[in-house]
Amino acid sequence: MLEKFVTQTTFESQDDFKKNFSVIVPENFNFAYDVVDVWAEKAPEKRALCWTSDKGEHRDFTFADMKTYSDRTASYFQSLGIGRGDMVMLILKRRYEFWFSVIALHKLGAVVIPATHLLTKKDIVYRNNAADIKMIVCAGEEPILRHVLEAMPESPSVRKLVSTGELVPPEFDDFHKGIAGAAPFRKPAHPNDNEDISLMYFTSGTTGNPKMVAHDFTYPLGHIVTGSYWHNLHEESLHLTIADTGWGKAVWGKLYGQWIAGATVFVYDHEKFTPADMLRIIQDYRITSLCAPPTIFRFLIREDLERYDLSSLRYCTIAGEALNPAVYESFFKLTGIRLMEGFGQTETTLSVATFPWMEPKPGSMGVPNPGYDVTLLRADGSLAEDGEQGEIVIRTDRGKPLGLFKEYYRDAKLTGEVWHDGVYYTGDVAWRDEDGYLWFVGRTDDVIKSSGYRIGPFEVESALMTHPAVVECAITGVPDEVRGQVVKATVVLAKGYRERAGEALVKEIQDHVKKVTAPYKYPRIIEFVEELPKTISGKIRRVEIRDKDK
Repeated sequence: MLEKFVTQTTFESQDDFKKNFSVIVPENFNFAYDVVDVWAEKAPEKRALCWTSDKGEHRDFTFADMKTYSDRTASYFQSLGIGRGDMVMLILKRRYEFWFSVIALHKLGAVVIPATHLLTKKDIVYRNNAADIKMIVCAGEEPILRHVLEAMPESPSVRKLVSTGELVPPEFDDFHKGIAGAAPFRKPAHPNDNEDISLMYFTSGTTGNPKMVAHDFTYPLGHIVTGSYWHNLHEESLHLTIADTGWGKAVWGKLYGQWIAGATVFVYDHEKFTPADMLRIIQDYRITSLCAPPTIFRFLIREDLERYDLSSLRYCTIAGEALNPAVYESFFKLTGIRLMEGFGQTETTLSVATFPWMEPKPGSMGVPNPGYDVTLLRADGSLAEDGEQGEIVIRTDRGKPLGLFKEYYRDAKLTGEVWHDGVYYTGDVAWRDEDGYLWFVGRTDDVIKSSGYRIGPFEVESALMTHPAVVECAITGVPDEVRGQVVKATVVLAKGYRERAGEALVKEIQDHVKKVTAPYKYPRIIEFVEELPKTISGKIRRVEIRDKDK
């Protein structure tokens, strides 16, 4: 399948990749018809999805199955009045009905809006009205059903509610009865143009209301690099990305690039992440490729990995937050597997990565994806030099790269603030070394200015993470009359250290940071907490810590 969309499929070096990688974009591309249905015709018995749950359930779906079920789902949704351009929100956790529904909505030319099950009534009302959502398909369980129903009196655009579970309140249609009784699917005459919106995410954000990030129908092609050249997948791969389907990471690692590469997507539907359970799943199902955020790997390396047979695991990638070098070194020592870091946003596909032909540098994001024209800019708009911090930007004056978002839906002002004059401003700060590798510093508003120094939170967090007492941490700046700002560390302690929380441990951690990194970066203030404030998608809300300290 890969050769259908790229001019060259294999590469020996980053230079080769940069010079010769090119994607062929078909007219009116539709991932459902041009990838899923083509696999169903070409290799109907090829396994597309391996789904299991913490309740002991297990189901395999071939590409022929995916075509059958997505056709039935599309026909069923048609009967409910869904068609081209209609907004449909999916609150499906890790249930396999998510894959049926996404592919079906693509076939209809409708807009898929994945959402997390952690949304409250207020969150759902906001999303329904901001996007004029027409239908909600959700897992049939509490409290999801209750929150959706509570939102309905304030959601005039919503016409249909669908439940995929055993609980089907009177206000909801029954998904499984609907697809079982669906008429044969008739493909719309013209389901989409490439420029149409196919997918939209409400970014959780660290301030204000979520933004509506709209992607067009070519977006899946941007994930060719994600699946084939970052995850390093092929037709024999069994790939696990640990992410809820409400997060953008799900389509990064559980759908588009993986199926274009011909890999099998593995899904473990679980309520609560337990490191031992995840390791057992990797062992028992012989997972070959794993992608997860740094937090997951931090927990995995604290387990006794020698108790598990992880010999099937060949390749591991990491994204979501910057990778602390200490986590890389520990995982490599325990498994012999190098963690290959990547960077991107909800607004993009993978834009910076460590690729298979490269030697990873622990703590570095890697180098730009050749599909993106990535550079670093100083605050005055001039190019940052090697070793100098600058904002990560993507140039679009020579054309919009595949995978870059279309717009912030219904917000031209906000779109224009971050994307103007042929440049998209990511809001993330990094520096570049002499080999062209990028090193994450933090968000533009997270950088701390203390006594004339610019201190990135990530470099201090990386130093902190090498102390055995620290499980998680967040670095923020606290106003100071003399220095302008001082560095503060908010720390979650490991078991065995919590009873030691006090001045002696504070001093020990401070001294440790002074030895690991430049002494001026050490946290003058350390606060021990039970947990860090986070967004729905699990990102640390440093703004909340800063606001508390004003």
